[in-house]
Amino acid sequence: MTAADVVAELDDLAVHFPTRAGVVRAVDGVTLAVRRGETLGLVGESGSGKSTAGLALLRLVEPTSGRVRVAGADVTRWSRRRLRGMRRHVAMVFQDPQASLDPRRTVGDSIAEPLTVHRLAASAAARRARVAELLDLVGLRADTADRHPHELSGGQRQRVGMARALAGEPDLIVLDEPIASLDLSVQAQIMNLLRHLQRDLGLTYLFIAHDLAAVEHMSDRIAVMYLGRIVETGPPERIYRQPAHPYTAALLSAVPVADPRVERERRRIVLTGDIPSPVDPPTGCRFRTRCPRARDECARTDPALAEVGPDHRAACLFPLDGEPDRDGGPAREDVPAA
Repeated sequence: MTAADVVAELDDLAVHFPTRAGVVRAVDGVTLAVRRGETLGLVGESGSGKSTAGLALLRLVEPTSGRVRVAGADVTRWSRRRLRGMRRHVAMVFQDPQASLDPRRTVGDSIAEPLTVHRLAASAAARRARVAELLDLVGLRADTADRHPHELSGGQRQRVGMARALAGEPDLIVLDEPIASLDLSVQAQIMNLLRHLQRDLGLTYLFIAHDLAAVEHMSDRIAVMYLGRIVETGPPERIYRQPAHPYTAALLSAVPVADPRVERERRRIVLTGDIPSPVDPPTGCRFRTRCPRARDECARTDPALAEVGPDHRAACLFPLDGEPDRDGGPAREDVPAA
């Protein structure tokens, strides 16, 4: 993999938030590269730090340490003025489409804002034409531009958010839980739209979610986060069929399988204990306090990501032996609407 193959990367990134209780280590030493043309799925429980990592990539939250690189340029300490140009090439779709759109502005004004900021349309007529084109790209009628967000459904609002992200013709779109607040049938529609847009426009995605089935369907590679750290990375067929990290295996064991016979025979891995506080994470391996395979050495040694298979790495001193934990799973085709 060459530098030209990487659209964006995080290098030993940390994002810490001071509080009265102590310093919250939301992201604590994450190294991650998003390759051109791929969908990298970033998955983990709520509070794992995945959304904070995505925000830090766009410098919407400030890194405490480490580096953020976009198209090979170190943007970690860039000024706001200089970041404006970078954000044409890296866009974001937020989890809550209601909160991410200004209720006082029309849909057309919200989509046109990046065109004005980045000087991509010379006149009001050119902006209107481009807004209509973007609405068509995401499956909405041109007259949607005259409506306000409260007049739209949740799925329509998320499509508007996607149109706004596409306005700057970005190379990378960070998708932060883009389907979490939507009905199941609408989730399938949005995922299919994202796939079609990626194919037609040559987009790269960082797909952040806690829904493992959605991540499997969307992703070319997957990174699993736990308590601010990456604990496993690899292609979906390895992560989902032969997980190496006990945390990944536990997450996957909770995902329902459509075949009732297979579902009855599956072994559910129930984690004991609560998720540790990011203010005071455990010594050594951060997962050891809930891990069924933990040993004394796990308290003394903080494991680094190590190769366990082709393009497959895990941060575990005693990785699983590669036995499949889950059968079935959809091929990467369009998801049927529920």
